[in-house]
Amino acid sequence: MRTTKIEWTDRTWNPVTGCTKQSTGCAHCYAETMANRLRAMGVAKYANGFTPTMHEASLCEPIKWKKSHTIFVCSMADLFHDEVPFGFIDSVMNTIRQTPQHRYQILTKRAERMAGYFSQTDIPKNVWLGVTVESPSVKHRIESLRPLQASVRFLSCEPLVEDVGELDLTDIDWVIVGGESGVQARPMKPEWVRSILQQADEQGAAFFFKQWGTWGSDGVKRNKKANGKALDGKIIQAMPHLDMR
Repeated sequence: MRTTKIEWTDRTWNPVTGCTKQSTGCAHCYAETMANRLRAMGVAKYANGFTPTMHEASLCEPIKWKKSHTIFVCSMADLFHDEVPFGFIDSVMNTIRQTPQHRYQILTKRAERMAGYFSQTDIPKNVWLGVTVESPSVKHRIESLRPLQASVRFLSCEPLVEDVGELDLTDIDWVIVGGESGVQARPMKPEWVRSILQQADEQGAAFFFKQWGTWGSDGVKRNKKANGKALDGKIIQAMPHLDMR
């Protein structure tokens, strides 16, 4: 059962909500907008808006989901934010270990802190680890991810706001690319996307093109649904090969 509009996952789990801006991709954060909207609607979980907040009551949610799911962890936060103690991350990992039927996708912009955490503990076999690479200035995050022995290591180039240039995808299994959405969205150029696709193909990483966002491939600003998710007329949404290691 899909309970999220994020096409590369089918459920979200938010034992942490809220974050602070880390790099250029955070400028028009969809999660911040949504959190503030939910607070205005009186949703108790978002009483603190987008202030980083831990939710003990949410820790056991995936245990109740008996059917196997691919779960994006902290779609409304960054699990490795400095304000989330390692002890709470331990509790998240305990739930993950108790639910081997699920696959958990953890994406962070705080790659060094993630690497520091996993230098002290094993990575559960059902965890996929990823970092956001939205511009050339943050490609260093890949070097923190690469050595981690996760079942899947992935990059999220979303929102792709600049040409990231040359990528070393050694030991990277999956690359997601997408444009920015919203009133203040920045355009994504087709040649940036094609470059990442070519590099992924050449280096053996699965490539997933999520969407154009508010700006179409023709450089026209319109509804993101109208802009669609075709790259040069093709839908390219490959998932990683889980038997690769």
